[in-house]
Amino acid sequence: MAPETHARFTKLGWVLPEPPKAGGNYVPAKTVGRIVYLAGVISTIDGAVVTGTVGLDRTVEEGYAAARACALTQLAVLKQHLGSFDAVKQIVTVNGYVNAVAGFDDSPKVINGASDLFVELLGEAGRHVRAAIGVSALPRNALVELQMTVELET
Repeated sequence: MAPETHARFTKLGWVLPEPPKAGGNYVPAKTVGRIVYLAGVISTIDGAVVTGTVGLDRTVEEGYAAARACALTQLAVLKQHLGSFDAVKQIVTVNGYVNAVAGFDDSPKVINGASDLFVELLGEAGRHVRAAIGVSALPRNALVELQMTVELET
């Protein structure tokens, strides 16, 4: 991530949360070659889990905010794993899971919260392939979970 990206991050007033500890027998991030695989993170704001179900007690807009929070958490995990963002070339994949009522068909609008943040921060390097899936439950009743992969510079 180039120095101008750091400046843009600061200008936007974004703050990285504390990266979560693994909730089981896995690692939060693993580098294989030039790809960093990031485990799923659930939606948290100020250390509290954002819970609920879109279409029942949460809106698409609240889901969008939860997805943005997941994106910031993933950036925190990535920074902890790499030590800095300097080696990041691009976001490759984003898999977003939305705790939603049966038949909810706007999961892409929710996961846009993460996708929009990555593009806002990285421009073309933030564009990625993606899945946006509605599910019947997530860990700790989280509203959103986000998993992703990142390519590193050579």
